[in-house]
Amino acid sequence: MTERYADVIIDIAHEKVDRVFQYRIPDELSDAVRPGVQVRVPFGNGNRERTGYVVDLSEETDYPPEKIKAVSAVDEKGMSVEGRQILIAYWLKSNYGSTTIAALKTVLPVKQKQKTLEKKKVVRLLPEEETERAACECERKYQRAKARVLAALQTEEELPYELIRQKLHVAASTLQALEKQGYIRIEKEAFYRNPVKAGDRSETRPALNQAQRHIIEEVLADYRTGRPGVHLVHGVTGSGKTEVYLGIIEEMIAMGKQAIMLIPEIALTYQTLLRFYKRFGDRVSVINSSLSAGEKYDQIERAKAGEIDVMIGPRSALFTPFANLGVIVVDEEHEKSYKSETSPRYHARETAVEIASLCGASVVLGSATPSMEAYYRAVRGEYKLYEMRERPGNSVLPAVYTIDLREELKQGNRSIFSRKLKELMQDRLSKGEQTILFLNRRGYAGFISCRSCGHVMKCPHCDVSLSEHRNGMLTCHYCGYQERKPAKCPSCGSPYLMGFKAGTEQVEEAIHREFPGARVLRMDADTTRRKDSYEQILAAFADGEANVLVGTQMIVKGHDFPGVTLVGVLAADLSLNRNDYRAGERTFQLLTQAAGRAGRGERPGEVVIQTYQPEHYSVVHAARQDYPGFYAEEIAYRGLVGYPPVEHMLAVLIVSRVQAEGESLGKEMTDLVKNEMADVAGLRVIGPTEAVIGKISDLYRHTFYIRHGAYQTLVEAKDRLECFCRERKLKGQTVQFDFDPMNTF
Repeated sequence: MTERYADVIIDIAHEKVDRVFQYRIPDELSDAVRPGVQVRVPFGNGNRERTGYVVDLSEETDYPPEKIKAVSAVDEKGMSVEGRQILIAYWLKSNYGSTTIAALKTVLPVKQKQKTLEKKKVVRLLPEEETERAACECERKYQRAKARVLAALQTEEELPYELIRQKLHVAASTLQALEKQGYIRIEKEAFYRNPVKAGDRSETRPALNQAQRHIIEEVLADYRTGRPGVHLVHGVTGSGKTEVYLGIIEEMIAMGKQAIMLIPEIALTYQTLLRFYKRFGDRVSVINSSLSAGEKYDQIERAKAGEIDVMIGPRSALFTPFANLGVIVVDEEHEKSYKSETSPRYHARETAVEIASLCGASVVLGSATPSMEAYYRAVRGEYKLYEMRERPGNSVLPAVYTIDLREELKQGNRSIFSRKLKELMQDRLSKGEQTILFLNRRGYAGFISCRSCGHVMKCPHCDVSLSEHRNGMLTCHYCGYQERKPAKCPSCGSPYLMGFKAGTEQVEEAIHREFPGARVLRMDADTTRRKDSYEQILAAFADGEANVLVGTQMIVKGHDFPGVTLVGVLAADLSLNRNDYRAGERTFQLLTQAAGRAGRGERPGEVVIQTYQPEHYSVVHAARQDYPGFYAEEIAYRGLVGYPPVEHMLAVLIVSRVQAEGESLGKEMTDLVKNEMADVAGLRVIGPTEAVIGKISDLYRHTFYIRHGAYQTLVEAKDRLECFCRERKLKGQTVQFDFDPMNTF
C-alpha cells in the first residue's frame, strides 16, 4: 500500500504560522485523517505530543521516509473552530490557487499572539478600625506614603492601582511593602482591548413594512427547517435593507447563534457599527485594517470566548472563529473590494457560501445593484431572490437630471459644474441643506504631457504615466517612485508641460470660488490616512459642520445622511472608458449608488449626472434606477462574448525579471493547456500577451486567459499549470491565478 503523508500545522493559536510539518499516516488512521481534522503528533526533539491540524495530504515527501514521524491519533471530538479554519484554507488553496501558507495566513485574522492587557486593583485586607491604626502607626514612623494609601482605603475596600499611584504619588515599591506586611493585596485582572467606543444606546426602531417582515420571516423559516441556503435581497437605495439584516441577526442571537456582518469599505464601518451598537451593545465588535495588532488579537479572542455575538468588518471579518455561526450577511455584495487582490484571490461572496455550508448557516446578500454573478444565480434559482422596490415611509426616489457635457461646452460653459448643478447647489446652500459631489478620481492626480511634442512623463520602473500632485511632485501610484516636475520637457525642451487634472482637490477649490460661503469637507484616499479619519469626517458631515461633501467612491456607498437633498456626479462616464468587460456594470452601480444618497430623509432629493455619453445604456438605466433593464442588456452582451457569469474565466499572470523569459513561459503554459485539455469541448485559451501594464517595479508582466462554462474545468487547468510550475522549479518568475477576475491583469 502506498504511503500517505499529512501536512500538519502545530498549535495555531500559540505559534507563528510560517511552516508546516510532514507526518506519516498510519494505516489504521488512513480513513480518519483528512484536511481540517485535529490530530495529536510527536513534536520536537523530545517527541512531546502536541495538537496539530491537517492542512493537506500527499503521497510524496521531501525527506527520507524512515525519518518521518507518524500521526499519533485523531481527535474524536469533531472539528474544532481552528480545524474549520484549516478546512477553509484548504478550500481556498484548491479553488483559487495559492500556497498552503498563503491560504492559512488568509483565514487566520491574527497571526501572532499579542500581550494581554491587565488591570490592577489594591484590595484592603484589614477591618476599617485596624487600617486606621496602621495608618497612624505609619504616620508616627514618618512613612507618609504608606499612611496616605491606608488612609484612602479606610472608607473603600478596593481602589484602582493606577489611581493610587498617580493621585497619591505612591511608588510601586511602597505598595509592594504594604502587601508584604499583610495590609493590602494587589490583584490583577486581564481585560480585552475594545475598539467599540461606548455611547448612547437609545434607539428609535422604525416600523417594518410588509416587504421587510416577509424577508426576515422567510430567511428564519428556511434556517429553522434545516434549509439555510443563500438569499439575495435586491432593494432600491434607501429601501431599509439594514433593518432587515438587524431583524435576522437579532433572531439568530435569540437562538444562541452568532453573526458576521460584512461591509465593503472601512468608511462604512462607522455608521453600520453605530446602528448595531444601539441594538446589541457590547455584544458587537469590529475588525478591520485600522485596528492595532493588539486590538485585532483581542477581538478574535473575544469571539472564541463567546463574548461577542456580531462581528462587523470587510472581507477579513469572514474568518472570525465563531463556534455557533448562524448567518453571514454580505452588504453591498456587488463591491469589488470583496475580491482579494493578493493570492489566494478569493471572493468573499463565494467563500461566505462555503463557510456557511460547513457551519449550517444562512447567507444573506444585499445590494441595490447586485453583481451580475449573484443576480444570474438568483434568476437560475440557485439563490432565493427578494425584491424591495420602495423606500419606507414618505421617502421617495430622487428626481434625476442627465446633463450632456458636450452641449454645455458648445454653449460656452467650461466650468466643472453644469449650469443645472450650479443652480441646484445655490438653492441648497440658501436653504441650509446638504450636497454630495462625487468624482471617480482622487486628489490632484493627472498625467503630465508636453503640448509641443506629446511626450508623457512616465515612471522609469513601471509602464505607467506619473501623476502630478499639489506639492509639485510627480508620483508613480504603483511603485511609489517620485521626482520633481521639470520646468521643461525632457524630450524637446518646450516649457509647455501641463497636466490633466480632475481631482477632488480641484473640485474643492472650484466650490470655494463659485460659492464663497460653502463649508466643504473632502473625503478621499489622501484625507483618510490617519486612524479614525473616516469616522471624524463622516461624523462632522452628519452633525452639519459642512454643507458640501466632496469625495471619491467611498462617499457614495451605503451612507445615510437625511440632510442630503442633492447629489452631483461630476464625471459619470470616466469608468466607462476602461479596458475592462465590467466597465458598464461598474458605471451603472456607481451612478445608482451615488443617486441613492439623495432624499433619504423627509425632504425629496435631486441628482445631477454629468456625462459625455448620456445615451449609454449604463447611464440611461442608472438614471431610471432600473436594474432589471440594465441586467437584461448586460447579460445579453456577456452571453454573446462568453464572459462571466455566463462562462467562467481564469486569468494567469506571469511576472518575470527578463521579458523574453516571461514570453517563453507564457507560450509553454498555453501550449500545455491546449495539448493536455484538447478533448474538453468549449475550452478557449486567449493569449499569451503583454499585460495591461507591461512593467511594474522593473518586473515584466505577461498574461493569458482560459474560458469555459464549468468552473471545475478551470480548476483542473489551474492544477495542471501549478504542477507544471512545481516541476520546472521556476527562478526569477512567479505565476498568479485569478478566477473570474474583477480587474484585467
